[in-house]
Amino acid sequence: MHRIRRRAAGAVRAATRRVSGVDNGAPVLSEHYEQATFVAWFRQTYPSVRIFAIPNGGSRSRTQGAKLKLEGVSPGVPDLFIPAWNLWVEMKRSVGGRLSAEQKDWISYLQDVGHCAIVCAGCNDAQEKVRQFEKGSLSNSSPAASCRG
Repeated sequence: MHRIRRRAAGAVRAATRRVSGVDNGAPVLSEHYEQATFVAWFRQTYPSVRIFAIPNGGSRSRTQGAKLKLEGVSPGVPDLFIPAWNLWVEMKRSVGGRLSAEQKDWISYLQDVGHCAIVCAGCNDAQEKVRQFEKGSLSNSSPAASCRG
């Protein structure tokens, strides 16, 4: 029992990090943890709707990076795609996450070809935006919600 508690505590510590200059250095959940939690929620809430991740981030060797680039991996593609809804989801930490120039470019491109892309500050924000999207009430005027159509 104690081993399980220690492992769980270790997982929580690994999923958090201190962000300097934000909330006095309070721990902030990692983007990985926020995204994994959101995907689990989405699959439970919408079991007949498929969602998948685009593995663009993470540390790789130069060789692996070159192979993936040749295979079509492109920096800036949003983290998740929901094909049935034509919806792309870019996940950020709940505090301190920012879009890169490549991400802004991809989101603009996706808008131009008729897709919807949302940028979410953590799991709770993603859940709320997906609920709004499903109801058709996601605001197109929000800079984090780029939906045309």
